[in-house]
Amino acid sequence: MTVNLRIITSLSAGVAALLLLSGPSFADDQSTERTWSEIRSSVIGERVPEDAAGRLVLGAPMRAEDAAIVPIEMHLRLPKEEKAKVIQITLVVDENPAPIVGVFHFENGQSIFDLATRVRIDSYSFVRAIATMDDGRMYMAKVYVKAAGGCSAPAVKDPAEAQAHLGEMRFRVFADRGDAQIQMRHPNYSGMQMDQVTRLYTPAWFVERINIRQGEKTLFTVEGGISISEDPTFRFSYNSTGEPVTVEAKDNEGRIFKQTFLASGT
Repeated sequence: MTVNLRIITSLSAGVAALLLLSGPSFADDQSTERTWSEIRSSVIGERVPEDAAGRLVLGAPMRAEDAAIVPIEMHLRLPKEEKAKVIQITLVVDENPAPIVGVFHFENGQSIFDLATRVRIDSYSFVRAIATMDDGRMYMAKVYVKAAGGCSAPAVKDPAEAQAHLGEMRFRVFADRGDAQIQMRHPNYSGMQMDQVTRLYTPAWFVERINIRQGEKTLFTVEGGISISEDPTFRFSYNSTGEPVTVEAKDNEGRIFKQTFLASGT
């Protein structure tokens, strides 16, 4: 199923350290699940995903320190006997104006993979990760996060500074942990933030696609939207082959950003 994040985002934009692992939550009642029942078909179609049961573990702070930069972790751990692989993970914040945070595509499928990013959360909400297998099955993990105002929170960086460094990227490798991190400079405006000088809303301007390759092999691709935090950042499992890593991104204004890094990072 292909999700048109740009359409969903355009329609929506106008309008402590403790990590919880996926599992039952005190907030899991009919009132908090009502939103998911209303948006589920537009996110994943009519299929009802199974409980992840450890295949996909989702981590998030129970109460976020900053609703505009909430850290989210996804840990994929399929059983050894599982023949199918995960080809897509959809990250959702039920109560956000644009609920689909991002869709992560794995061209060759994954069985074991770690992925982390930072998101905006507009009000107390379930956060969900739905894994789609190459045989059509779906698994879902969820956590409840107490955070509010993240989508309308003012940008941290001055607009002039954001323009001056637009599209700059950084690639870091953490060999001792077996992962790497990509960070891209972009304001990723949600369309709900007010300019403190003009008192007008800043138009939505966000990175809508990022492709990360190692040599000619795509590690993963992200379809993003307004719920990804300013300066999009992704930390992911990484096993260096010695080949260079290329990051190519496109925002909703058609700007293309591309940079190639040494396999060892910067």
